[in-house]
Amino acid sequence: MTATPSPVGAPISGRHRVAIIGGGSAGISVAARLRRSGVTDISLIEPSETHWYQPLWTLVGGGQAPLRSTRRPEGSVIPDGVRWIRRRALAVDPDARTVTLSGGAELTYEYLVLAPGLQLDWNGVPGLAEAVGHDRVSSNYAPEYAPRTWELIERMRSGTAVFTHPAGPLKCGGAPQKIAYLAADYWRKQNVLDRIRIILVIPDPVMFKVPGWSQVLEKVAARYGIEVRLRSEMTAVDGDAREVTITDHANGTKETIGYDLLHAVPPQSAPDWIKRGPLADPASPQGFVAADKHTLQHPSYENVFALGDVANLPTSKTGAAVRKQAPVVAGNLLDVMDGRAPSHRYDGYTSCPLVTARDRMLLAEFDYDLNPAPTFQLIDPFKERRTMWVFKRYGLPPVYWHGMLTGRL
Repeated sequence: MTATPSPVGAPISGRHRVAIIGGGSAGISVAARLRRSGVTDISLIEPSETHWYQPLWTLVGGGQAPLRSTRRPEGSVIPDGVRWIRRRALAVDPDARTVTLSGGAELTYEYLVLAPGLQLDWNGVPGLAEAVGHDRVSSNYAPEYAPRTWELIERMRSGTAVFTHPAGPLKCGGAPQKIAYLAADYWRKQNVLDRIRIILVIPDPVMFKVPGWSQVLEKVAARYGIEVRLRSEMTAVDGDAREVTITDHANGTKETIGYDLLHAVPPQSAPDWIKRGPLADPASPQGFVAADKHTLQHPSYENVFALGDVANLPTSKTGAAVRKQAPVVAGNLLDVMDGRAPSHRYDGYTSCPLVTARDRMLLAEFDYDLNPAPTFQLIDPFKERRTMWVFKRYGLPPVYWHGMLTGRL
């Protein structure tokens, strides 16, 4: 059954027991779990008509999946019995327990779940907003650009390709590297890799924050002859000149590099209305929502929970993290609704499927303490495997659509 949104002009009246802001993987997963637990008054605030399975965009950019396979109508994934309010959230007043919506409406709630995701700050790098989608610049972080990434990779036969990773938290932190490896492997198979200079720009002192996987990725980059610039960041783009400025934060130097292909990942942050509001964590420069890292409850408002990309948690922002966070939020919200203290705990589990070739992948799974937390106990997680690539391409999407979004997984 497909959910029908409330008409834009329809009044939003009465008190809503549970309001969920965000109809992405986090919001839908929590809504489904609450419905399965018998909660009947749930309103989901989401303006978009399309629901995207974003983890597959890397393979779209690598020419290994069609964009159409990553999208479905938003109404088709909203659980039966959940009211879809197709408007934008503009502000939250946690003291008055209200949400201001686009169109001038105001919603009153008893319990609030924040899962609006994050925003791509294209203007965070001078020149990037003007260049992306043009001037041989693309990005797998937006569906309108991901197919263009593959067009640029497929056509390239010589020159310089630059792949960037911004400073600060971002969704799917391995994605900026994965597309570099997919491109390099394609060029190797086309016998043109030796004519292409590949530069990978990473702001951190290591390639991956868990040492075991970092060491493997160093070998992968060396295998393709990729120049890895650690502690570095893209700080400007000149699309007309096809030049990118790379700042080395280790020594403060800047270098202007001409490119023939630039895969640029923009800085990312909480939506502006979250940044400006009272629920943002003062310790987060990006304005992410404050949340206890184990219960996911807001430290100042016991009726407010946050999960997914918008939550200020010391773990990577991935769909796999959401898969573990959703049952914690749903369970703890039910506890609070019944007058109990939150009893469910999130240990920081996240997962990053690190595609290292067009038919190989590492599955990096770890917790808050960076301890490996493998799902498949008998498989060496530090070895590139074809089976893991097949799992990402063909196994995970149906698990997402039919398991995670329905609250069964």
